[in-house]
Amino acid sequence: MDDFIGLISVILIFSVPIVAIVTNFFKSREKIKVQILEKELELEKLKNENFLLETEKMRLELQKMELDGPKDEWAISRDR
Repeated sequence: MDDFIGLISVILIFSVPIVAIVTNFFKSREKIKVQILEKELELEKLKNENFLLETEKMRLELQKMELDGPKDEWAISRDR
């Protein structure tokens, strides 16, 4: 019986640091996941902003082309 109590006490003594190490690992892994999500959110915001800027630029270029009129000799004139 004394051997059994000694074995249990040794297991309990060594299990506390192991539990602390595992808990610390899971906490640090969750922090890294949060950082990854924050970076992905920032990237998506930049992608959206870039898309909006490119769309506006293309709209302005199209508007400018419409104002300049057709300069191509193959273009169909409106008075035909």
